[in-house]
Amino acid sequence: MFQHLRPALVMIMAFVLLTGIAYPLAITAVAQVMFPGGANGSLIVKDGKVVGSALIGQAFGSDRYFQPRPSATTATDPQDASKTVDAPYNAAASAGSNLGPLNKKLIDRVKGDVARLRAAGVSGPIPVDAVTTSASGLDPHVAPETALLQVARVAMARGLAEDRVRALVTAHVEGRALGLLGELRVNVLRLNLALDALKR
Repeated sequence: MFQHLRPALVMIMAFVLLTGIAYPLAITAVAQVMFPGGANGSLIVKDGKVVGSALIGQAFGSDRYFQPRPSATTATDPQDASKTVDAPYNAAASAGSNLGPLNKKLIDRVKGDVARLRAAGVSGPIPVDAVTTSASGLDPHVAPETALLQVARVAMARGLAEDRVRALVTAHVEGRALGLLGELRVNVLRLNLALDALKR
């Protein structure tokens, strides 16, 4: 019987070593050499301290900052482990809301976000990513139109000229990958860091 099991055990061990150890180590080494920033999480450092990742959105509570698109991530309810509660930008629970277009909770949230923008003085069309979540719930980017929509609020909160803030947004518009893939976008964390660095 062992003569039948031996080849199977040898193959299992060989594939564990090859695909479970050698291959991941080789890919990690190549990534560290060729793309060290990306391989280590695309971390953004300010004054020697990690302030976030270029790949993961985060909330900014003050009117002095540009806001990212809404997040649908959740966390376990501390009062009842069988339930979840809203926990925006929870990187440990990346997911969309999976709410359909006729879901009352989604409709109420979007209407509330639109009403908040209108109350803040926004007129005209509202970009879809200003009131909808991404599939990951952690999108670090907004469309240039969504960033430009926030210029007046940010400029007023900081006492800056709108033209100056608008120029900063325009300077932070990222193009399509290879000139073809994706859409024009603005990384909200990078934009806010540049905003903090502006001299009055």
